[in-house]
Amino acid sequence: MTTAPRRDDPASGRSRTTMKQVASLAGVGVKTVSRVVNNEPNVSATTTERVWNAVRALNYHVDLAAGNLRRADGRSRTIGLLVGSVDNPFAAAIHRAVEDAALHHSVAVFASSLDDDATREEGAVSAFMRRRVDGLILTTTQQPTYLTTLRDRDIPAVFVDRVPQGLDLDVVSSDNQAAAARATAHLLEHGHQRIALLTDRLSIQTAEERRRGFLEALGEAGIPTRLATIVTELHDEETSRAALGRLLDSETPPTAVFSAQNLVTIGALRALRERGLQNEIALVGFDDLPLADLLVPGVTVIAQDPQQIGQRAAELLFDRLGGDRGPAQRVTVPTRLIERGSGEILAPAS
Repeated sequence: MTTAPRRDDPASGRSRTTMKQVASLAGVGVKTVSRVVNNEPNVSATTTERVWNAVRALNYHVDLAAGNLRRADGRSRTIGLLVGSVDNPFAAAIHRAVEDAALHHSVAVFASSLDDDATREEGAVSAFMRRRVDGLILTTTQQPTYLTTLRDRDIPAVFVDRVPQGLDLDVVSSDNQAAAARATAHLLEHGHQRIALLTDRLSIQTAEERRRGFLEALGEAGIPTRLATIVTELHDEETSRAALGRLLDSETPPTAVFSAQNLVTIGALRALRERGLQNEIALVGFDDLPLADLLVPGVTVIAQDPQQIGQRAAELLFDRLGGDRGPAQRVTVPTRLIERGSGEILAPAS
C-alpha cells in the first residue's frame, strides 16, 4: 500500500498528513474526504466508514480554520459553553451533558468559567465569537449586552440556569422560587419556625429567586417575613461556615437551615459538625452533593437535574443550528426533594 509523500509542518518541525493522503488510502477523491470530515450530506455509509478509517490510520487532524473557508455552510463545528465555574459539580454536570450531545454531532465544545463576573462574561463571549463558534450555551450574570452582536452574526444562543428578564430567548432552567418554597415548607412541616436562609449574592438571579421562595413559604405559614434570618453574599464554603457559626453562637440560634447553593451547603455542614449539632439542627440544601447520602445524617436536598438541563440546552441549540426558526422556548426542568435525614430532624419542644 502506497500513500502520497507527507508535507512538512514548519510549526512543529514534523511532517503532517494531508487530505490527499487520506483520499488515496480510502480510495476516494479529495472532495469526498472534505464532505465526510465536514459532516456534509449525500455520502454513503460505506464510503464514510472508509474515509474515517483512513483518517484514524493516518492520524489526520482536520484543519477547522481552513475548512471554514471551503464549507458551504461556513460552520466551524464548534460551540461555546459558559458556566458558573467548571469546578462546581452542578456546572460540571451541565458541561458533560453538552459535550455528550455535541459528540453525536461531531462538534467540539469550548468551555469557560463565568465566576459571576460580568467583565469575565463579556470577555468569554467575545473570545468564543473570535473563534467563530457556531452557537453558544450561556450562563449569565446580567442582562446580556452582546445579544445584538450575536443576532447580527446569526449565532444562536441558549441560556441555562438563569433567565435574562424581558427578552425573547431560548432558556433551560429550574423553577428556583418554587423549589426553594418547597424546601422551606418541608422544614416548617417538621415544626421549625426559626429557619435561617444562607444564600449567595442577591445580584445573582437564582439567589434572589430562592430568597423569594423562602419568604413565600414563611408567609404562607403565617410567620412574619420581617423576622426571617437571611444571610447573603455567601459565595463559597468558608464564608458560609463562618456565617452559620455566628448564628449558631448567637442568643437565638436557628433550629433549621436552608442553604441555597451547593458550596454554601458544604460550609453549613462544616459549621454544624464543628459544634456537634448535625443531629440537632435541621438542614436542607439546594443542589445535590457528592456523597451526601453517606453522611450521618444524610443530607436532605432539593436536587436539580443538571444533566437534563445540559442535554435540553444542547438539543435546543442544535435544532437552531439545523434551521429551526420557531418562537423562543423556555424549558423548565423539574427538581426533586430527596429526604435523607438532615431535613427531617424535628424542631425542639417549646
